[in-house]
Amino acid sequence: MEKSEDQLIAWIASRFPRTDLPIGIGDDMAMLPGSAAGYLVTSDMLMDGVDFKTTVHSPELIGRKALAVSLSDCAAMAVCPRFAMVSVALPNAWTMEQAKGLYIGIEALAKEYNCLIVGGDTNSWDYPLVIDVTVLAEPWPEVSPVRRTGAKVGDLICVTGELGGSIAGRHITFTPRVREAKWLAERLGGGLHAMMDLSDGLSVDAARMAKASGVGLKLWRELTEATASHDAELAARADGRSVLDHVLNDGEDFELLLTVDAKAWKAFMETPEGGDVSQKFGPMRVRVIGEVIAERGLWLEGADKLKTPITPRGWRHFTA
Repeated sequence: MEKSEDQLIAWIASRFPRTDLPIGIGDDMAMLPGSAAGYLVTSDMLMDGVDFKTTVHSPELIGRKALAVSLSDCAAMAVCPRFAMVSVALPNAWTMEQAKGLYIGIEALAKEYNCLIVGGDTNSWDYPLVIDVTVLAEPWPEVSPVRRTGAKVGDLICVTGELGGSIAGRHITFTPRVREAKWLAERLGGGLHAMMDLSDGLSVDAARMAKASGVGLKLWRELTEATASHDAELAARADGRSVLDHVLNDGEDFELLLTVDAKAWKAFMETPEGGDVSQKFGPMRVRVIGEVIAERGLWLEGADKLKTPITPRGWRHFTA
């Protein structure tokens, strides 16, 4: 077996089949049986030197990001975060003020999204900071959870916001798209077929959606490159990589990747919002960047209509 996070997750899923779970291992959240609300759960572990740097980022920003990553999973499925548990392995060298700062950052974001912190675990050791957040969520009224498995041939592929260059600061200060996901799900209704958040890079996450849905995702070069953030453009000038490379592979954008029925998208674009949600959520656009095709895999098509495979090169844990 290839050594990779995806391969390990697939092996774990085979050992622990879904049984009576409505949604099991392999999506952004699992759905628990036996409750009228249909609770969903997600857990994310963040580590110093990988997801943040305690030598650069304040405890407040680190705490905020730790919760924001799990809230982004809620956005990925268009569900409402309700409760969170926070477990930490604090460095013994930290002061009490640093430890408090971590929770102050968590508290501020939790209040913004009405997500109640209900417990967790506190440990310390002589090693770098590790923080793990578990969030329980429930569906919004009249909105069913959106999975990454529902992309259909003929769908349009869309993304929110701007991509690439997040390491310049957006990876630690991003806005989880919880409200935006709800808004989109309400307006697109059953035409919204699949959705996930972009945590590991467009190339990696789009390939995961394609595999989960049993389809191919074809990205249109010019429209995909047009989603580049200003930071991605600056990074391209500095390191010699193309802007498109940064858009596809930088990771930690925490925007939404979605596939939408073409007729539903056309109807949406004919509304006053016209695909631009900036009137409600600030300067954030929703843009078409490609289409779902029958040929499996991830593809790039330029103006010449030639289609070439994309090798996912975003962030991957547990690689050789």
